[in-house]
Amino acid sequence: MTLVSSAATDSQTSDLPEVADPSQVAPRDARELSRRFFEQLTVLEEGTPEYQYVRNTLIEMNMSLVRFAAGRFRSREPEEMEDIVQTGMIGLIKAIDRFELSREAEFTSFAIPHIVGEIKRFFRDTTWAVHVPRRLQEARIHLARATDELRSRLGRTPTVKELSELMSLPEDEVWEARLAANGYNASSLDAAISTSEDGESVLQDFIGTQDTALELVEDLHSLAPLIADLDDRDRQIIHLRFVEELTQDQIGEHLGVSQMHVSRLLSRTLARLREGLLTT
Repeated sequence: MTLVSSAATDSQTSDLPEVADPSQVAPRDARELSRRFFEQLTVLEEGTPEYQYVRNTLIEMNMSLVRFAAGRFRSREPEEMEDIVQTGMIGLIKAIDRFELSREAEFTSFAIPHIVGEIKRFFRDTTWAVHVPRRLQEARIHLARATDELRSRLGRTPTVKELSELMSLPEDEVWEARLAANGYNASSLDAAISTSEDGESVLQDFIGTQDTALELVEDLHSLAPLIADLDDRDRQIIHLRFVEELTQDQIGEHLGVSQMHVSRLLSRTLARLREGLLTT
């Protein structure tokens, strides 16, 4: 540990040693120094240069806690470690801002859960291929543990009922957790499924069908302004016939006209709409 026994940035922090390189302070020395810096932090006004000096020094001195917590996730891909450390730093900063000396607890014991929790939230919020509610993300973890436990105990894949009893959850919630687990990983539509003499088959060859309703959507979109141009009676007849699905006799009774008259009005209106669609 390298300390320079000169005055700090202000008379308010003059009783603190100025740490030449806080990031290089050994963990044991950081624990001893952190308490002195926290004591000073409580009497300084937030936002002042003195406050920022003390807070920033605390952050840099305790970066080893982030490296220690990130080590728990060393099984992750190497390229993820930088994100893990950066996320852990957020947890460290939150811990520093929330720590109170009156708790009479070591800062290390207080900070580690904050750092690990922040990293776990990072995984939970960013590693799912499809976003699902946090409740289901957590249920997936419990489901995986329960499945492994019962599989080793029973020597087979457990049933939903058995999982429900072990997890103390209703069966429908177990099914929901299973369904949510499908959103953790995603496969490319171009992923190869099999190879044969006819060539390679990819995932998109086996999913999806032609949506015949798409043309209907286009037709309805084109039809809307044409219907809006009809007079009130013609629009009412169209509504009664195709929305309420009344017969021509029922429409006639509703309007006080004959079924034959309804038929002529309906034929004329439909011909007008058909002509408008073809023209468009």
